[in-house]
Amino acid sequence: MYAIVEIAGQQFKVEKDQKVFVHRLASEEGDAVSFDNVLLIGDGDNVTLGAPAIDGAQVSAKVLKHLQGDKVIVFKKKRRKGYRVKNGHRQALTEIVIESIAASGAKKAAPAKKAKKATATKADDLKKIEGAGPKAAEALVNAGIDTFAKVANTPAEKLSEVLTAASSRLSHIVTETWPKQAQLAADGKWDELKELQDRLDGGIEK
Repeated sequence: MYAIVEIAGQQFKVEKDQKVFVHRLASEEGDAVSFDNVLLIGDGDNVTLGAPAIDGAQVSAKVLKHLQGDKVIVFKKKRRKGYRVKNGHRQALTEIVIESIAASGAKKAAPAKKAKKATATKADDLKKIEGAGPKAAEALVNAGIDTFAKVANTPAEKLSEVLTAASSRLSHIVTETWPKQAQLAADGKWDELKELQDRLDGGIEK
């Protein structure tokens, strides 16, 4: 039996006992993880297609280790302007091993509960945090974490749990420096925030 499943924003064809490298997951080494965005399952001549996902299907895996991928060099140049910038990037990855593929009967993770809108406090633009795109920011706001101060007071592990509960596509996002970034933003220290963000590599401070 094999399956095509979406893990951390990427699609993989997987089988039982197969090892896969995916974008960094928030789980610890040795943790059991599951993915319910299964797009296709094949078992011999029987092929089941989702629309887009198969209801009740699930791929279960175990986290083996966290690591960084090979360095990629990014070089930017503007002609006749003397502009040259060279940066290196190593993608944060997680190695997992597929333990089982369930065609049906799996329970999907409950979505994060939407918080009641506050009238006294104005929400901050959480997208100013490096690594927090529109979907991640929306997930935090829906969980009631809608200001820089609240992000700063929330442990990185909890932030990762909120993102994973909202969507498996957000589970690869590394939130390790988000509380530190948010504290600088809450204090209005934008220059220090920019310096910190310039030092980040795959969401991790160099």
